[in-house]
Amino acid sequence: MDKKNSDNFLQILTGFLLQLLKSLKTILTGLYRSLFKPEPEKEINAPEKPDKNDKLTRYLLIGLGLLMIFSIFNQATELQKDELPYNQFLELVKNNKIQRAVVTEKTITGLIKPDTPSDSPQHFMTIPLWDEHLAETLAEHNVDYIVRSGESWLGNILFNWIIPMLILVAIWSWLFRRMAGGGPAGRGFLNIGNKIKIHPETQPKITFDDVAGSESAKQELKESIEFLKAPEKIQKLGGRMPKGALLVGPPGTGKTLLARAVSGEAGVPFFNISGSEFIELFVGVGAARVRDLFEQARQKAPCIIFIDELDAIGRSRGGPMVMGGHDEREQTLNQLLTEMDGFDPSSGVVVLAATNRPEILDKALLRAGRFDRQIIVDKPDLEDRVKILKLHSAKMRLASDVDLTVVGKRTPGLVGADLSNIANEAAILAARVDRDDVRMEDFEAAIDRILAGPEKKSRALGPEEKRRVAYHEAGHALVAKHVPTGQPIHKVSIIPRGVSALGFTLQLPVEEKFLSTDAELKDQIAILMGGRMAEAIALGNVSTGAQNDLEKASEIARAMVCYLGMSAKLGALTYGKRQQLQFLETEGTEYRNYSEETAKLIDAEVKALVDEGIERAMDILTAKRHVLDQLAEILQEKEVIHGEDIDALLG
Repeated sequence: MDKKNSDNFLQILTGFLLQLLKSLKTILTGLYRSLFKPEPEKEINAPEKPDKNDKLTRYLLIGLGLLMIFSIFNQATELQKDELPYNQFLELVKNNKIQRAVVTEKTITGLIKPDTPSDSPQHFMTIPLWDEHLAETLAEHNVDYIVRSGESWLGNILFNWIIPMLILVAIWSWLFRRMAGGGPAGRGFLNIGNKIKIHPETQPKITFDDVAGSESAKQELKESIEFLKAPEKIQKLGGRMPKGALLVGPPGTGKTLLARAVSGEAGVPFFNISGSEFIELFVGVGAARVRDLFEQARQKAPCIIFIDELDAIGRSRGGPMVMGGHDEREQTLNQLLTEMDGFDPSSGVVVLAATNRPEILDKALLRAGRFDRQIIVDKPDLEDRVKILKLHSAKMRLASDVDLTVVGKRTPGLVGADLSNIANEAAILAARVDRDDVRMEDFEAAIDRILAGPEKKSRALGPEEKRRVAYHEAGHALVAKHVPTGQPIHKVSIIPRGVSALGFTLQLPVEEKFLSTDAELKDQIAILMGGRMAEAIALGNVSTGAQNDLEKASEIARAMVCYLGMSAKLGALTYGKRQQLQFLETEGTEYRNYSEETAKLIDAEVKALVDEGIERAMDILTAKRHVLDQLAEILQEKEVIHGEDIDALLG
């Protein structure tokens, strides 16, 4: 091997060794920390401190690297010796030119005698063939030879023990980190790592100014903030700070946003974890995470712990257990109960939790001393809806015709998430037609899209279907205008929307109402039956388009008879027991607790209420038949008409 090739080989070898040393340092440092010194929890925005054990690791790696370099350098030096063909080697032996030889299984190295005494011996290396008479030939020609195994003790230890062991340790360490959550985005495939999230001060702060509505909930949460900032205010009166507050309400009402606002107002660390993240494959991981959560919270007090979707771990205990399937959840819940009982309220740790299913939570979790307060975050009323719309449209360029009060009136029962979506949809619709501002028609279209579904432009109605749908919707509108408690008509449309809606009639409430009288419910049944009766009067038959109307009318009539005590024959009693499935909702499984005779009477009363609504709708539409025909003709022509047009038509 010539000098130039030898230099290139050494440069490549040196670069490879440096890269190998860096990799070994990373592997050994991570292995040492994971096995003997777990990395402590970092402080928020705290500078990283140098690890004192890095010196020891560095020295060990330097020593190991020097041994590797020494061993490989010896082998590289051997490679630099002049290579000699084996037949020439045998000729030199026979001519007594070989001074010394070292024989191994793979090579023969040694010295060639110089031609003159002043010259130095020449090194050689050759690859031997299998020759059982080689030793006799060397001895015959007085060659000093040594037989070796061909491997040095250092190379044997290094390549047969140290490097394979390091490879196994590196693979094991990598697998352990992946299982413990050290993979991409901190998610291991067994997810047994820590899931606690701490929101640092560098994130944008959310305050109560960013939360519209929910004034009563904000007022109660402000007291918790005052106790965090000045606990002596309540302690001097002999009281104690509430340990926890449970935010209860339907989905989308802003429970999580309120908890983030509490953190922003208080200016303290905010521990955020979802209830489902406690439960993992291995039994005991959830309880360990609960202990870790409260331990970190005590170290960073005053602080706030927020557990979202508490019902994931706080379900009521008891009932049938299948193959121990609930054991891990119960262990996690027991540990949470113990931790909430064990920490001192004066330490400045407040536990907030959110759920939309409080009826399934364990009673021990809701008792005083754990969650002292249950804060209801209900659906917003009209005033709150207008505030929420103003908040979400503050950065939008609104046209002069936009009236957010009308938008709020059109969206009864919608929560903050729905209103935010409506504002965003309005901006998208305005951008779709390249307008510079968002107009009222964009908000109207966004509401129709959210409530009734997107327009089905590909679903074109035939002339007969269009005429039937026009009479159906005109019947709803006409009955709604003539019953005593009917709400004003805002819009009537026969444009197909969503999955099955071929049209709709939208009423705009005059005021926010939380109660309904029996007269209002009867008027509502008459309005629902107005579409079916309009088809029967104008077209002589009925269609399947009234299916949803029949379902709603039957539900109202059955609720009046069974649950609201509005039947003269059955009296002020409730019949049947309904299991509530969701908080603030009434849908669920009904259990019969009455006799068969009572069931017949209930069916008769329900039918009588619906028949009464049919007769009222029939009388109104028969008396106003000419108006019904005019309204249906206008709907077939324009497809959408507003309340002002209907008022003008009725005079």
